[in-house]
Amino acid sequence: MSSASPAASFNRKLFGAVALLYGVIAYLIFLASFLYAIGFVGNLGVPRSIDIGPSAPLGEALLIDTALLLLFAVQHSVMARPAFKRWWTRFVPVSVERSTYVLLASIVLATLCWQWRPVPEPVWTVTNPLAITAITAVFWLGWTIVLISTFLISHFELFGLTQVLARLLNREMPPPVFGTPFFYKRVRHPLYLGFLLAFWATPSMTMGHLLFAVAMTGYILIAIALEERDLIALFGDEYRRYRAQVGMLIPVPGRKIQDAPAAGAPSRAGVADRSA
Repeated sequence: MSSASPAASFNRKLFGAVALLYGVIAYLIFLASFLYAIGFVGNLGVPRSIDIGPSAPLGEALLIDTALLLLFAVQHSVMARPAFKRWWTRFVPVSVERSTYVLLASIVLATLCWQWRPVPEPVWTVTNPLAITAITAVFWLGWTIVLISTFLISHFELFGLTQVLARLLNREMPPPVFGTPFFYKRVRHPLYLGFLLAFWATPSMTMGHLLFAVAMTGYILIAIALEERDLIALFGDEYRRYRAQVGMLIPVPGRKIQDAPAAGAPSRAGVADRSA
């Protein structure tokens, strides 16, 4: 068998280097949009946030905000589905498919933060200092759970860097695996749980923030249903057993998945398909 020509080998390495650069840029854009999103939800040190920004009449604000939330939900859910990926990778190389998803998701998130119209009417306001401290702690706990969960399910694969590095090194990606790292022994979707804590934990809930939290909660519940359907198709009875033993978002006291080859939580194959 003849080896690849020097020109073919050079082209492969060049494409691998370009793919790696593309993946790194997509990751950095994601990182910037994610950090801004923390400030956006918490009204922390950003020029435009969930309660700070250009004013608009109530009807216009609700229409714009609802459209932004719908765009976010549709882009994240549709592009994460296996059927869409099979179609999409007819045009986009498999090695940069995840990075492209991450890039587009980051652009949509940045657009939501940029174009959001605050609806400042209060729903509730907590004034007790101890209660404010406790609520703020829950807010940061939520983001901490999100961050830890991404590393439990392979952070760099979740955001496309592992794939582009494998392309550069001309290596095959390993097949999906199934395990129960840390949080996943107690709850099936700790990443989503962290987001819910962060979205709802605020001492000053406005109408705009409430719209955001309710819409994101609805999106998360739909995303879980779609994702678990995909996981059952991928892992079959393994995931069915896991789903029967472990709570979806709320840990069940006294119930914990046992370490066994046939029982586990989603790792790359499941959670990497979700929006983060």
